[in-house]
Amino acid sequence: MDAQKKTVSRRKFIKTGLTAGGGLLLAAGLGSHFVNVFGGKDYDIPRSKNYLDSILPGDKGSMPNIILVLTDDMGLGDLSSFGSQAIDTPNLDQMAREGVIFSNFYSSAPVCSPSRAGLLTGRYPVRTLIFDVIQPPGPLDWGFQYVLGAVPHGIPEDEVLLPEILQRRGYRTGLVGKWHLGWESPHLPNENGFDFFYGGLLSHDTHPYRIYRNDQVEIEEPVDLDLLTQNFTREALQFIRENQEEPFFLYYAQHYPHVPLHASAAFEGQSEGGRYGDTVEELDWSVGEIFKTLKELGLDENTLVIFTSDNGPWWEGDTAGLRGRKNLPMEGGFHVPFIARWPGVLPAGRVVDAPAMNFDLFSTSLEICGLATPGDRIIDGRSLLPLFKGETDESPHETLLFYKGRKLVGARSGDWKYYRRHSSDNGAYPFIPQGPFLFNLKTDPHESYNLLADHPDLEEYFVGLMNKEDELREENIRGWLDS
Repeated sequence: MDAQKKTVSRRKFIKTGLTAGGGLLLAAGLGSHFVNVFGGKDYDIPRSKNYLDSILPGDKGSMPNIILVLTDDMGLGDLSSFGSQAIDTPNLDQMAREGVIFSNFYSSAPVCSPSRAGLLTGRYPVRTLIFDVIQPPGPLDWGFQYVLGAVPHGIPEDEVLLPEILQRRGYRTGLVGKWHLGWESPHLPNENGFDFFYGGLLSHDTHPYRIYRNDQVEIEEPVDLDLLTQNFTREALQFIRENQEEPFFLYYAQHYPHVPLHASAAFEGQSEGGRYGDTVEELDWSVGEIFKTLKELGLDENTLVIFTSDNGPWWEGDTAGLRGRKNLPMEGGFHVPFIARWPGVLPAGRVVDAPAMNFDLFSTSLEICGLATPGDRIIDGRSLLPLFKGETDESPHETLLFYKGRKLVGARSGDWKYYRRHSSDNGAYPFIPQGPFLFNLKTDPHESYNLLADHPDLEEYFVGLMNKEDELREENIRGWLDS
């Protein structure tokens, strides 16, 4: 009888412990999410988009085409030109040989929606209120995102997006692939500067996942994910062909190698990198088809093509040895591959070590088509054209900031990168804050050795800088300026 009581008591103890432990983990996780998306002052009064009214059509003969290829969850080391031995990417390797590589290029967030918001607005995602991944309402998202308004249903209407500007300038604008900046009106692609849209509004691991042609559903769930890259390639090439007589902007935002991983029959099982590698090799083929079409149509020398990723790899993928992965603030979550190619304009084989971020592509594109950036809001991006052309080797940024959600976690200045105390990648203790950390990325790119004790002057510099940024954000989260 006593033995039976002891057994029951032991089971009850274990069950209670597991329940309490699970509750603590859930509370810690939700608490972290809550801190990320709440706090601070109100979201501020919406701003008009008068800047768009000032844009006049440009001289079409002097406006080059721009193709921006964005992959989803690709690591810095996933291309053979960036060191992969398991994945073969001959077309992207050739693009790298014929163009410019950035060895210190960052996304503006370690997850999808915020990174895309930064890319298309030229601003830190925190200014756009896209702090986290946009999802359709579910048990948790309904409470956090919709009832309490933590994350908007989509990109705010008062943000000025790159396709809106280029559309006013006279570009034909197209999005093929993943939008992920809103799944209902007025946050849809055709309402935010795109003349043409073919693809998914959300990630392909959410339900329902549908394929849209402009604002109409073309393929209902279940979508054949094996054919996703083939279908997107077809639509991208068709957009180029249909608009070859006009300057065009094509935002080709692939879903892969985000999970679930799928590849067509021609690529399945072909890579030494498993199914992940298969998807990357099919993406490489897709980029090769774009270059083939540009050359066939005589557009190659009048087209800037850019290739990068929205953030670092998730469950699989190669960070090139960098610490951290997707959704983490360390290098592996933000540091992504970057290649730019424009024959006759950009030097072949150039490698740029200067730090830059994906929101710089906003200002770069505007300079290319002869436009100034909006003056009524803070634009954090700077034109990379001088770096592209080899006119300078210096970064346009004295400091780059690294946010996770609403929280400013890290900052890079020169070779030095500082992190506040935060919940990091420390194995069994993901919710226990660690740090602060100071790394020299030139001698320690993998962020292995904390040099904080040896450089108190740098700690003082970074702490002061980040505290000031916090104050400015609380005073004016949207970054509006008097115009």
